[in-house]
Amino acid sequence: MTPQFEYSQNVNPEDVKRLGNILDQCFLELDESESYFNRIGVENLRVIHQNEQIAGGLAIIPMSQWWGGVNVPMTGIAAVGIACEYRGTGAAIALMQHTVKELYANGVPISVLYPATQRLYRKAGYEQAGSACIWEILAQSIQVREQPLPIKPVVPINLELFHDLYQKQARLNNGHLDRNQFIWQDVSRPLEKQTPYAYIIGEANQPQGYIIFSQHPDKDGAILRIRDRVVLTTAAAQTFWSFIANHRSQIDKIRWRSSAVDSLSLMLPEQTAKIKHISRWMLRVIDVVKALEKRGYPTKIQTELHLKVEDDLIAQNNGKFILSVANGRGEVTKGGKGEFKLDIKGLAPLYTGLFTPQQLQITGKLQATETSLDTATQIFAGSSPWMIDFF
Repeated sequence: MTPQFEYSQNVNPEDVKRLGNILDQCFLELDESESYFNRIGVENLRVIHQNEQIAGGLAIIPMSQWWGGVNVPMTGIAAVGIACEYRGTGAAIALMQHTVKELYANGVPISVLYPATQRLYRKAGYEQAGSACIWEILAQSIQVREQPLPIKPVVPINLELFHDLYQKQARLNNGHLDRNQFIWQDVSRPLEKQTPYAYIIGEANQPQGYIIFSQHPDKDGAILRIRDRVVLTTAAAQTFWSFIANHRSQIDKIRWRSSAVDSLSLMLPEQTAKIKHISRWMLRVIDVVKALEKRGYPTKIQTELHLKVEDDLIAQNNGKFILSVANGRGEVTKGGKGEFKLDIKGLAPLYTGLFTPQQLQITGKLQATETSLDTATQIFAGSSPWMIDFF
């Protein structure tokens, strides 16, 4: 730990003002800082000082994330910003290390962030863990006409109508958030001053999905940006594409967030949907025992994996652990053979299933016996992790 920096969980009004100035300079696309702080909560800000001068700060976002069909408590990290004059001094890594230690002390199993640079966050134990892709399609190319379900506007937008539908879809997708109020507000907040619109798919007493979107002018033609969507049935998926296609007289392109392999595009007659942008968010296992015990696992397997973990920041995460899996849940005990060796960074993409154990071994992220590789493959099998939300 860098000794010359002082970490603070209690941020005074003067620090809030100064941190706002720092973040305004760091993030050209960040909301006006006062509005952002009001939405995220001043109590969730953390700052770091040197000689009583604020060097930078960040925001923590307490929420949860779905893994193996189970809701795992997770803290998101956002708006990490360091004042220009303190960059290169070690302030950023000191800030992240202090934050990770605070999360461990508070019993948080895992933490997730969207990195501007990987190098910093890898030093703090984070690693690539899931996909965040932006897809695009020309409206004219959708060519889906049949609409089996009614689709009705929700005016004004009442987010409570969408909560249960979202949860049904989220629990089926590894990495999806159990959204808190801050994330839900972001879904329906005007984007680039363009009005959001919301529609329920299906009958009001038995909805099968929804869509929230906004329309944006662009030099290459108008764009419909899908802010959020839930599609729970085949009929809902057909209706979704038909509804989007019906915008083709005014809209040139459709953009939406999805995984690297978008299942909804399978319904299109041709492969006209393309990935416009792909990136990966990062995860850190804050507490090895809690993280492994709180996620879900395949229900049909009963086995155990003997891990040996190295973590140069959280001493309690070091050592040998036995992960015993049965009936879809895991139990961790100390000890074992330690035949599956990895550091805390390597544990992140294994935990999420972004890469297979064999892929992680080839890239030098772990060392394991053939038997333990096969066991880990069974344990961490599941859908490829992704998020529709950005924070």
